[in-house]
Amino acid sequence: MTWSESESDLYRQLAAVAVPRRAEQIATLLTLIPFAPDAPFRAVELASGQGYLTQAILTAFPAATVLALDMEDSMRAETQRRSATYAERLRVTPFDMARDDWYGLVDGADVVVSSLCVHHLDGAQKQALFRALAGRMSGRGALLIADLVLPRRAQSRELFAATWDQSVREASGDTAAYQHFLTTQWNIFRYPDDFDKPSPLFDQLVWLWEAGFHDIDCFWQDAGHAIYGGYGAAAGQAGIAYDAALRVAQGVLSN
Repeated sequence: MTWSESESDLYRQLAAVAVPRRAEQIATLLTLIPFAPDAPFRAVELASGQGYLTQAILTAFPAATVLALDMEDSMRAETQRRSATYAERLRVTPFDMARDDWYGLVDGADVVVSSLCVHHLDGAQKQALFRALAGRMSGRGALLIADLVLPRRAQSRELFAATWDQSVREASGDTAAYQHFLTTQWNIFRYPDDFDKPSPLFDQLVWLWEAGFHDIDCFWQDAGHAIYGGYGAAAGQAGIAYDAALRVAQGVLSN
C-alpha cells in the first residue's frame, strides 16, 4: 500500500470538514476505551495521521502510553509534534497496514484504535488483521475502528454519498472548502477507486466475532462512516464520561 506526502497534504486540507462530526467521533472512541481515566494501559493507533486521536488519548488518560503508527513521514512528524508534551508516553513508528511485519508491535497492547485506514484493506486482509490483533492483544482491552463502510444497495450508496456531501457543506461554512471537496472527488461513494476498499459493516462485525472479540457492536454511524469494534474477554466496564471526552476532543482539534 502506498500513501504519498501529496495525499497527506490533501487530507490536511480537507479533514476538518470532510470527516463527519470529527470531535464527536474522537469523543466516541475515547468513551469506548474500557479503562478508568487514571488507569495505566498501552494503546496502539494504526495510521495516526495528524495525531489528534493519539493526543486525545494521552490527554484523557494520563497514565496511558501510545504507540502511534503511520506510513507517511510528515504525518509521523506531525503526530510527534502535536503530543510533544507527552513525549515520555509516546512512541511514533513507521508501518504499512497492508503488510504483516509490524504485527509484533501490538503484542500485549490493551487498546488498538484506527481511524480512516482499515478501508484501504480488502476483505481478506481485514479478516487477517482482525485475527492477528485478537491473538496478540491483551484480553482486557478493545479494538475500536472509525472508518468508511460499504453500502450493499444502490439506494444506500446514494444515501451515503448525499449525506456526506451535506455534512461537508454544513461543516465547511464556506463555498470554497465544499467546492474543494467536490472537485477533488473525495466522496468515494460517488467516485469509487481502487485504493479505497470499504467492506460492509455487517461483514466486519462477523469477522470480528470470528476472530474472537466479544461485545462486538456498531457504536456510531453517519454519512457512510461508522465506529465499530469489539472487546477482549477480560475487558472491564470502567471508562471516561462522554461529556469529558468531548471536551478533550474539542480541545485537541482547536490547536
